[in-house]
Amino acid sequence: MLKIIKSGIKLGLIVFLIQSILICIDGLRDKKTKAAIGIVLGNKINPDGSPSERLQERLNKSIQLYRAHRIQMILVSGGFGKEGFWEGDKMKDYLLLNHVPAQKIIVDNYGNDTEKTVVNSIRIMDSLNYKSAISISQYFHQTRIKALFRKRGFNNIESASPLYFEWRDGYSIFREFVAYYKEAL
Repeated sequence: MLKIIKSGIKLGLIVFLIQSILICIDGLRDKKTKAAIGIVLGNKINPDGSPSERLQERLNKSIQLYRAHRIQMILVSGGFGKEGFWEGDKMKDYLLLNHVPAQKIIVDNYGNDTEKTVVNSIRIMDSLNYKSAISISQYFHQTRIKALFRKRGFNNIESASPLYFEWRDGYSIFREFVAYYKEAL
């Protein structure tokens, strides 16, 4: 019995390692596609109201895609953070400070988590007749985001991630492994 348990643990670790490597490769691969809209998933807002460094990098990536004419619009999505700010509004402020025209920014302040952002984004894109999107988030997040879009019938989704890495990415990769099997399948 102990031998079977050890074999199961080894197999589980192998599956985790392979899936984690695939998550990282998928998230770091940018197919250089164009899309109607870029969707920036929210993250922490600092106590002073500025985006956290991780969120700034996501926003900078959206600005880069917009300026390269790979996206025509930017949708910023987040919820009301514990710091007391609407993430979407603060993300829009950052984009405006970086010379993205207001008419090119759509705010979703009710994207409290990844799944809500996906649902809200699809609703918004349907209302605007947008047929393609690029998800903009950390590399470890992208596989689950795209799977959630596809699960809801929106298949023309690609991703682009900032080249920004932190020590806590290890925990985040583990969290995404669990969340992928819990939510996306």
